[in-house]
Formats: sequence, C-alpha cells, structure tokens
Amino acid sequence: MWADEAALDAVAQRLDRWEASFADRAQRTRSLTSQIEALTGTAHSPDRTVEATVDPSGQLVDLRLDERIRHRPTAHIAEQIIAAARAAYADLLRQVTEVTREILGDDPAGAAIVESYQRRARPEAGGTGAAR
Repeated sequence: MWADEAALDAVAQRLDRWEASFADRAQRTRSLTSQIEALTGTAHSPDRTVEATVDPSGQLVDLRLDERIRHRPTAHIAEQIIAAARAAYADLLRQVTEVTREILGDDPAGAAIVESYQRRARPEAGGTGAAR
C-alpha cells in the first residue's frame, strides 16, 4: 500500500502531531473550564448603595444593600439592583474574556465562548444584561 517506508513514517508523524494537538486542546479546555468555574463578577450600582455578585453562569448569588437605600423610593431601589447586577455581569464577562484569551488565544472555540457570554448580556438580543 505504501510506496516506501519514508511515506509511512511521514504519515505516522503527522498522526502523532494531530493526536498531540488534540491532547493539548483538551488540556487547555479543562484548564479554561476550571478557571471560569471559579470566577464571579461583582459591581456596585451607580449610587453605590447596592453591590451585586454573579456566579459563572450569570446568576445573582449575593446582594448587599447599604443602609442609605432604606430612604429611597422602591423604583429607585429596583433600578439600582438591576444596574448593579448588569455591571456585575459585565465584570464577569471581562474576566471570562481575559482568561479565555490567555488560555486559548485566538482559537475560534475561545471566541465562541466569549460571544456566548456577550450574547447573554445584550438586552436587545433577548437577554437581560445577565444570564437567565
């Protein structure tokens, strides 16, 4: 089937490189997953009366209210909570983008991960500014 040993060796080397590239990509993907799972995004509302924290999926996991907020109208409180949650998600997105580029570089898979987080942040695309 093979004309000579050199051709067979070249094919074997190409397969070895291909296998090594898959192993490297799998290791980098595991590392990225582990690092993203450890991320949280935290931010304050514009008036600094609310602090929100979101987990890697964008879910609100902590909400802290300053005592000053007690004297504000409920509509203002709601606006500040939403603003803080959106800012926390933006902080998470910044971190996800940074760690993804650090680990995967310009890999299209990394771009797809970042785009999925960006898509969830766009209210005009059906998102709320945070993951649902």
